[in-house]
Amino acid sequence: MKKILSAALAAVLALGMVGCGASATEKMTMGTGDPGGIYYSYGEVLKQNLSDSGISVSTVSTQGSKANLQGLHSGEYQLGLVQSDVMSYAWQGRRAFDKEGRIDSFRAVAGLYAEPVQLITRDPSIQTLDDLRGRPVAVGAKGSGALFTVKDVLGAASMTVNDLQPSYTGYTDSAQALIDGEIDAAFVVAGVPTPAVTEAFRNAQVYLVPLDVVTIGKLLGASSFYSEYTIPANSYAGQEQAVKTVAVKAVLVASDTASEDSIYNLTKTLFAQQKTIEEAHGMGAELTLEFATSGMTAPFHPGAARYYKEKGIPVQ
Repeated sequence: MKKILSAALAAVLALGMVGCGASATEKMTMGTGDPGGIYYSYGEVLKQNLSDSGISVSTVSTQGSKANLQGLHSGEYQLGLVQSDVMSYAWQGRRAFDKEGRIDSFRAVAGLYAEPVQLITRDPSIQTLDDLRGRPVAVGAKGSGALFTVKDVLGAASMTVNDLQPSYTGYTDSAQALIDGEIDAAFVVAGVPTPAVTEAFRNAQVYLVPLDVVTIGKLLGASSFYSEYTIPANSYAGQEQAVKTVAVKAVLVASDTASEDSIYNLTKTLFAQQKTIEEAHGMGAELTLEFATSGMTAPFHPGAARYYKEKGIPVQ
């Protein structure tokens, strides 16, 4: 009888353990971006490489930074990829968030890679921002992080989107419009090489336009989230010259309701998988502890902060 009871008890315990194991994997949804941009492809790589954290990540294509922060705020997403400038606007409740108000229901996990401003044109006579006046130009989807970066760039050149014939489209549609000759130029704010820009260079005679030193200086002086950046020569087919511009930073953020242990494990796995991420996506080469923790414009999640502290990098 005792043996029967013992066997029954063991079976119950085993079933309980199976039940615990089945629910042990936490599920999180990550907001990414336009399929023609880097957020989407990088998000897919992260999804595949974060499983060792005990978190099952699913991805959603979105309009980018602002939409991802709004999704985190509503609870639709638990993770998101955002531009560092838009992250700052959300935290402070200004610019992109002046109407909705401040969003502070997220925390930084890691800076991932640089996102330079890329101005692409079909017309070689367009050599400065001023040459865009009155021209049909794609400036980013409405509500996207890129649009607000473009507004900053134009503002530094004493211009606004009203000085252009603005087209509010995402990267994929902007590239196609450029290829089809429907617009003269397009702004893209994304890691290099960007799939949509690669497509434009492959299918049309296009050029990258550098930013002038005065505009770059104004942007650097106005905001800590901008840095000077050089797009290397041959980043795209036929692009023979390096191009000077500015960049913001792509940042992985998490909901402030995510547990400290979950985000600690996720951050730890992110860096443990860095080489694998780099092999799958060129932007992975920029993922370092220094890059991940420098220049953040919002506080870190306690779980990420715990990991960085273990690595000798105290963050707030």
